[in-house]
Formats: sequence, C-alpha cells, structure tokens
Amino acid sequence: MISSTLVQEITQLHADFCSALADSTRLILLYSLADGPRNVTELTQELGQPQPTISRHLKILRDRGLVVPTRQGTMVQYSLADNRVIEALDILRSIMRDGIQKRASFIEEVSL
Repeated sequence: MISSTLVQEITQLHADFCSALADSTRLILLYSLADGPRNVTELTQELGQPQPTISRHLKILRDRGLVVPTRQGTMVQYSLADNRVIEALDILRSIMRDGIQKRASFIEEVSL
C-alpha cells in the first residue's frame, strides 16, 4: 500500500522539481552553474540564447529553489542551491543512455 506521505512527497516533488526540469535549456543552465556562479550575461553568452530567455528560465529555477541569486553590486550571480541536483541529473542521464543502448542492441539482434 502506498502511504499518504509518499503521495504528498511525490506531488510536491512534481510541483517543485519536475516541472522546472522539463525544459532542456533549464537543464543546461543547471549544468553550466555546476561549474560555478554566473551572471545572466555570462549565461547568455555561454548558451547562445537571448537574455530574456535566460532570465525567464532562471526565474523558474529560482522560484523552484534550484538556483540561488546573489547580488554583487549591479550584477546578480546565480549558483546552484544544492549540487546534488547535478548528481540526480547524471543518474537520470545514465539510465537514459543504458535504455538507448538496450534498445539499439535489441534492434540489432532483430535485424540479424
């Protein structure tokens, strides 16, 4: 039987994190910030995307508690709120790669 606590935690997880991670630009932003704090201008140059796009994605990540803004004079530096998010993303990427390899192997076996 699934406990009500588990249901509540999964619901909150989905609301807080899954929706924030549902966009590849936001995932790339997180990986970029894993290398250290960056401001919007640096992220705009690094990702090759317009400043309003980067700012919108950072707002979503900030609202979900995945990044933390720190004001330094007129600039705002963004950093990861918790480095474990990168560990979690790496695990998910590994699972995805394994799945792709299994499907490729299956297709190769069927084709023979």
